[in-house]
Amino acid sequence: MDRDGGLRSTIRLVVALNLGFFVIETIAALSTGSVSLFADSVDFLEDASINLLILAGLGWTSRARARLGMGLAAIILLPGLAAFVMAWHRFTVGTAPDAVVLGVTGLAALAVNSTCAILVARHRASGGSLTKAAFLSARNDTMANVAIIAAGALTAWTRSLWPDLSVGLAIACLNAGAAHEVFTAARAEGREDSLSRNR
Repeated sequence: MDRDGGLRSTIRLVVALNLGFFVIETIAALSTGSVSLFADSVDFLEDASINLLILAGLGWTSRARARLGMGLAAIILLPGLAAFVMAWHRFTVGTAPDAVVLGVTGLAALAVNSTCAILVARHRASGGSLTKAAFLSARNDTMANVAIIAAGALTAWTRSLWPDLSVGLAIACLNAGAAHEVFTAARAEGREDSLSRNR
């Protein structure tokens, strides 16, 4: 199988994993009212969307892929916005989520995201800003999942809503950083394409 075909197969698997766990984590988030799980569940949907766009853009020119990469930077911000909305709702309600569900779901999400990060890392050099977007999303998600597991432990200990609330808002900040990195990479790719055309 050629390199491009291998990347396509990998991305299809990553899309399936992200969509499947999006459903699972959304159910867990809504049943417990967890801000961090809600932000992370939307993040799984965002990751699936990014990877679907990667599949669409693999055959495009470098310039088109750079433009798509810039669009992906905007998509990465969406889970953060959703987290702020959920955080405000949870703050007004004032109750803590179920600590066991929080921790177990975070652990399962960590396994899924780690698998996706490993799969995509093998192809980081072949997809430009598009593959960088997928890798950064999966990488950031693993860090977020570790924080969710810790929030579950702290929630069990303190019975406070603040560990979950803090992690949910931190996930939004991680996504903002990833969006900046992807935008920078896409802009650099576009500049390289322009330079090569002018030579």
